[in-house]
Amino acid sequence: MIILPAIDLKDGKVVRLYKGDFDTVHQVADNPLATARAFWDAGARQIHMVDLDGAKDAVRQNGAIVAQVARTGLKVELGGGIRTLADLEAVFDLGVYRAVIGSAAVGHPEFVAQAVERFGADRIAVGIDARDGRVRTAGWVEDSGLDYLEFARNMEQIGVKHIIFTDIDTDGTLQGPALDSLKKLIGAVSCRITASGGVSCNQDIRNLNALGAWGAIIGKAYYAGTIDLAQAVKDGGVQC
Repeated sequence: MIILPAIDLKDGKVVRLYKGDFDTVHQVADNPLATARAFWDAGARQIHMVDLDGAKDAVRQNGAIVAQVARTGLKVELGGGIRTLADLEAVFDLGVYRAVIGSAAVGHPEFVAQAVERFGADRIAVGIDARDGRVRTAGWVEDSGLDYLEFARNMEQIGVKHIIFTDIDTDGTLQGPALDSLKKLIGAVSCRITASGGVSCNQDIRNLNALGAWGAIIGKAYYAGTIDLAQAVKDGGVQC
């Protein structure tokens, strides 16, 4: 299982949110680049980054930082404000390895199909952020009304191979991932599923690995010091 420690960026700072609420934003690290290098030193080879400015306001503002992180050798997975093929070209020009399409996938599935065809299925992921089983958009503030399993099946049908599933009610809570929802998702599609939200300790990583998750994103647990990242990488197995 691939371990992806996370850096969420807002106004150039490393921050975290509680359950996706922008009113709870708080800084958790001083230097994004130094944080990324610490991830590398712990054995991680991929990193999950979110441009929160882009996710909320549809304007990506942290490109220079993303480019610096990409030069560390980490494979950068980036989400936030990616809504057009031009956006994808711009983030790939920064050195990003995989781009995450979130809200745009809900309203414009044809865009996702075009992205997969143009850039390849391994370089495109769809982020499914759900609350009470329904997909949320626009930085998690809008309810699309779509069932997350049905939406995942639709994405699989148009060629998506990577899905990042975030259960909003566990995100940033350190209460453990939404194993039941993840189990249903892993059983519903053949896509590679990356779990996001709620990881609190190394046992959570072992549980996700046993469940069959392809990847696990580690956010608040790292910054709160409740997880040993190096051990998580060892438990995940070979990283690439």
